Amino acid sequence: MPADTADLSATARPSPAPTAFGKGFVLDTWYFVALSREVRPGDMKRHELLGEPVLIGRTKAGQLYGMRDICPHRAAPLSAGRLVEKPGEGETIECCYHGWRFRPDGVCAAIPSLVEDQAYEPERIRVRSYPVRESQGMIFVWMTSDPRSPAEPDHEPPVFPGVVGGEARLVEAMDFDSHIDHAVVGLMDPAHGPYVHQQWWWRSEHSMHEKSKAFEPRDLGFAMVRHAPSSNSRAYKILGGAPATEITFRLPGYRWEHIQVGEKQVLALTCLTPVTETKTRITQIFWSDHWVFGIAKPFLRQGVRAFLKQDGGMVNLQNEGLRYDPALIWIDDADKQAKWYQQLKREWIKSRTEQRPFANPVKAATLRWKS
Repeated sequence: MPADTADLSATARPSPAPTAFGKGFVLDTWYFVALSREVRPGDMKRHELLGEPVLIGRTKAGQLYGMRDICPHRAAPLSAGRLVEKPGEGETIECCYHGWRFRPDGVCAAIPSLVEDQAYEPERIRVRSYPVRESQGMIFVWMTSDPRSPAEPDHEPPVFPGVVGGEARLVEAMDFDSHIDHAVVGLMDPAHGPYVHQQWWWRSEHSMHEKSKAFEPRDLGFAMVRHAPSSNSRAYKILGGAPATEITFRLPGYRWEHIQVGEKQVLALTCLTPVTETKTRITQIFWSDHWVFGIAKPFLRQGVRAFLKQDGGMVNLQNEGLRYDPALIWIDDADKQAKWYQQLKREWIKSRTEQRPFANPVKAATLRWKS
């Protein structure tokens, strides 16, 4: 059931407390953690997510699982162990320190050091288990607001338009030294491009002109409705035809641009995954069935890397000022999307606290700015 209409009354539980901008995380939601192809049968991958160590693995039989990457015995990372299969236990994760074995659901299956007459019940020991989902070739992890009494997820991960042409054609990732809030508003900011991204094939401050774009509320977010790309966005011209693009943002941190050129499609998806309070992983994933990708992929990869490095460099500069915790000024219309993000985040937290359906605070509007 979509989060906008989910009935939360049946799953009453503690909810996340309100947090200031640049503090805390959106909880009771799905975060992107990896591509499906990155976790093969038998793999055990260590990730850090919202400051927590998370083991994402797949049994040799293909079952995907997620659990806290700490053995409750002596705190060794479970990801440093191995998958084993013992009679009557099925596949288990064996800790590298003392051989304690855990089923994929986190329940302890065996403690090898116990002798037969010691009446200790291993199954009473549990490692925190994380709900995981695979969708469109991606793996998502549910981060709950109450790990002591977790409930089943009340909504599924987002489904993105334009996932065509088989597996992702291009993937680039980079860690930004920033809280996810600053990373989100930095990437959706429409006014920084001419100053931060100085490429001949993009746009510069010398080609700035007024933009006017219509926006509408969408599921847990908003969208710049489908439109022809700006005339000073030269990169779109290589697609030929008459491209039409729609740019969407959705909580907790997904931004995608869906481009249609006749019957062909391009999807540029950006997933923002908070690693810690001060580090956010930016993963950009591209799908397309457009012929130009076969030719332009090396140039596109170079461009994506350049954009990420430039944005990352600006984040580092911004951190010099943020150390002093200054008050930030938000203006209309160029900063309206950043304001909407903050409103969406506050409403999500409030709706969970009050155990009621999410009410999107974004209203349809036309925004104007220069870039």
